[in-house]
Amino acid sequence: MPPAPVDHESRREDVSRAVWQVLAEKGFGALTLRAVAAAMGVSTGMLMHYFPTKRALIAHALSLLESNTAGRPRREHPAPGLATVRAMLLDILPLTPDDTARNRIWVSSWDLSLADDALAAEQAERYARLRATMYPHFEAARDLGEVPAGADPDQLAATAVAFAHGLVVQTLFDPGRFSEDVQTAMLDDFLASLAAA
Repeated sequence: MPPAPVDHESRREDVSRAVWQVLAEKGFGALTLRAVAAAMGVSTGMLMHYFPTKRALIAHALSLLESNTAGRPRREHPAPGLATVRAMLLDILPLTPDDTARNRIWVSSWDLSLADDALAAEQAERYARLRATMYPHFEAARDLGEVPAGADPDQLAATAVAFAHGLVVQTLFDPGRFSEDVQTAMLDDFLASLAAA
C-alpha cells in the first residue's frame, strides 16, 4: 500500500508553528533542526525535506518573525505628526506579553544576523523600511511646528528607532524596572525632548 499523500502546505504550517514555539520558548540560540523536529514529534530527516540546512531554517524563522510582526494588531494613527509617531513607537515597545515575546525573538536574532552578511543585509533593510515609514510623520511634525523647523525628518526617524530599541533591550533585561507605565512615560518624555530641541 502506497504512503498517504502529504499536504505540503499544511506540513509547512506545522513546521512554522514548531519553529515559532522553539523561538518563543528559547530564542534563536536554541533553534536547531533537532529542536524543531522534537517540537513537531517527527524525525530530523523528515524536517530536512523542508529545510536541508540550519541556514535555511533560520532564514525561514526570520521570514516567519517578520510576517508575524507585520500582521500584529497596531494602534490607529490618530493625527499627522508626533501623535502618529507615538503610536508607531508604542507598537514597537514590549508593553504586552505577545510584544515581549516578539521582541525577545528579534533581539535573539541579532547575533545570527551580525555573523552572516546576507542576514545582516536583510536586517539593515528592515531598519531602513522602519525609518522610511516614520519619515513622513516626522516631516508632518516639522511642518506642523511640533519639532524645530530645521529638524531633519530622516535623522529624527533614526533617533526614534534607536531610542525605541534601546528601551526594548533594557525592558527585556529588567522588566520590573521598565513597566508599561514607565515605558510610556519615557516615550512621552523622549517625544517632548524632540519638540523642545
